[in-house]
Amino acid sequence: MPNLFLVVNEDRFFLSHRKPIALAAQKAGFETVIVTKDTGQRSEIEKMGFKVLDLPINPTGMNPLQEFKTYRYLRKLYKSESPDIVHHVGLKNILWGGLAAKATNTKSVVNAVSGLGGLFNGDHLSFISKCILWLMAYSNNRKNVKVIFQNNDDLSIFLKEFVVKSEQVEFTKGSGIDLKEFSYVEEPDDEKITVIFTGRMVREKGVCDLIEAAELLKNEYAGKVRFLLCGRLTPNKTGVTEEFMKEHCDGEYICWLGERKDVRQLLEKSHIMAFPSYYREGVPKSLIEASAIGRPIVTCDSTGCRDVVDYGINGFLVNPRSPLEIKDVLKKLIDDKDLRIRMGKASREKAETEFSIEKVVATHMKIYNELLK
Repeated sequence: MPNLFLVVNEDRFFLSHRKPIALAAQKAGFETVIVTKDTGQRSEIEKMGFKVLDLPINPTGMNPLQEFKTYRYLRKLYKSESPDIVHHVGLKNILWGGLAAKATNTKSVVNAVSGLGGLFNGDHLSFISKCILWLMAYSNNRKNVKVIFQNNDDLSIFLKEFVVKSEQVEFTKGSGIDLKEFSYVEEPDDEKITVIFTGRMVREKGVCDLIEAAELLKNEYAGKVRFLLCGRLTPNKTGVTEEFMKEHCDGEYICWLGERKDVRQLLEKSHIMAFPSYYREGVPKSLIEASAIGRPIVTCDSTGCRDVVDYGINGFLVNPRSPLEIKDVLKKLIDDKDLRIRMGKASREKAETEFSIEKVVATHMKIYNELLK
């Protein structure tokens, strides 16, 4: 029985983004091991029959000692267990896991680039960014390595900087969505229009810009519209503080819900998805979910986000850090029910064509089987 080590930053990210792939591999006969940081949901993964190993990682930190600890752990693990395939998800795991796999001559490696994050924002690569790319180019320069991209912007950087060769490249449009679970639902008949944001409370995700846009609309729409901000606080240096959220959210017009497990139900009760992120996303799961439910989308013309919106067809793209633009397009959607319904149906059609979980799982199984051969 071939074994697969799936390395993911945190258990909750595995459950939200990678569970279907692991279950498919398990069903296909792979002994699948999940290597991830335990944030309290480890037992949920173990109940599915997976072995879980606790990954020592700080997903948002840059302490050299902590980073070396992650690398050393993976190198020791790969040396002792000799996995047939290691699948790294996310930039840190690709960096340290790739180096560990090369040092131990691990048989096959899959690297999933699920967004490059704030470190790669801007028009020019920083010195640190270039060092990371150089190290990944070094670890990728071997046989039996596949690199999965979610958007063409990230792919172009990796090709330009010679991090990957064209024959190593694979592509999926995001992490996929279960179109049966997230089925099309007509917008509710509520008199009050609901605009929803789902994502971590980080400035680059656009939450502060959306709050500012909501405040610009308040005089005209208080009592007629409500904004739901759904997501957890994070220790990121650009994370929004609890004090900020409490200061700007009154619980009626702008509501901060914190982290929720009923996102699908909240989307079904909403009218518009607003996610003006300029974080360097892969393809945001929040937008894919809203698309599948059938909601018009307002997001930034930025990496990853633009892949979910056909401008004027299923939503609007705005420039990063532009509360005035967000306000203007939200006003169009709030005032025009027919436009919302038309764009919502187009969102569902796009989800069915591009974002099904079956396509993503099939691509991964093809990659695994090819590497085994």
